[in-house]
Amino acid sequence: MRVLELASVLAGPQVGQFLAELGAEVLKIEAPAGDVTRTWRTPAEDPATTITAYFSSANWGKRSQILDLTTCAGQATLHQLAATTDVVLASYKPGDAQKLRADYATLAALNPRLIYGHITGYGPAETRAGYDAVLQAEAGFMHLNAAGPGQAPQKMPVALIDLLTAHQLKEGLLTALFRRERTGQGALVEVSLLDSALASLANQAATFLVTGQEPQPLGSGHPSIVPYGTVYTAQDGVRLLLAVGADRQFRQLCQVLERPQWAQDARFQRNPDRVKHRAALEALLQQRIAEVSGAALLAELERLAVPAGAVRTVAEALMHPLAQAMLLPAAPIGFPHPGLRTVAFRSSAWPVAASVLPPPALPPG
Repeated sequence: MRVLELASVLAGPQVGQFLAELGAEVLKIEAPAGDVTRTWRTPAEDPATTITAYFSSANWGKRSQILDLTTCAGQATLHQLAATTDVVLASYKPGDAQKLRADYATLAALNPRLIYGHITGYGPAETRAGYDAVLQAEAGFMHLNAAGPGQAPQKMPVALIDLLTAHQLKEGLLTALFRRERTGQGALVEVSLLDSALASLANQAATFLVTGQEPQPLGSGHPSIVPYGTVYTAQDGVRLLLAVGADRQFRQLCQVLERPQWAQDARFQRNPDRVKHRAALEALLQQRIAEVSGAALLAELERLAVPAGAVRTVAEALMHPLAQAMLLPAAPIGFPHPGLRTVAFRSSAWPVAASVLPPPALPPG
């Protein structure tokens, strides 16, 4: 399968890498200045590199070609490529693709089997550009991510809305590919950052739609399950959280903490009671967990199948033995650093790609 990537930054390129990891031939088309993420560097990075950490997060497995689509020559080359392409990935503001003659109608006239995935910020009728942080604010995520009521809203530390949009586009493209196998016809698949964000509000959106009450920020706590998500610090400095979703699990937790009487307390016997008396229970748990070994507590909870886990740093998460299968091996030439896979599912019907091409350097214009 051949994929032509006209998208930039994160959402579209994530889809391109996903398809590359599954075996597609992905050609990334860049403007003469290159994808803007080639310039997004942390202070620890080589100031001369065109393969920044950010760029590498979504561009493994691809080849790159510079095309100036504002010129007739660039557009002609694009049209030649599109004629033999299966999937196009685009992230233009509404109206911009038409100006560049890179829109679905133009390319589908050359290739009726073409599947064209188009990402916008707010839908095809809104010319406003979409930015992840802005959508996190506008879709309610930053409000809910505050440390508590009245606290400052906070965005997620990754471009969450871009990633959610990438997943929506993948699903749309795979559906379109399945349909094309049946009908022989291509399709336009459109997804917006706003729609993807709203679709992902899940239980928080349902709470408002069902009750009419505005969901309030609870830090890492859960609005309808307690104890679930709150971070505790144990005597040995281990930070951990509990995800106790069943009354049986809560009784086992109380046994492990040597506080069986809590499970008999009318305030805490059932989950609705614990939600109602959240503050009282959290105070008791904070105090008791601070008196015990976090490592020992987590080991015993794991033995009893009570959901709990340590709070890890990014480095600790990536270096964990269970994470190794998700790492792409470093390339001896071009990019001597490991990467992170975008394909997280496995199947008995095909092997996992042992390696893919490293992220491409910016080719000469």
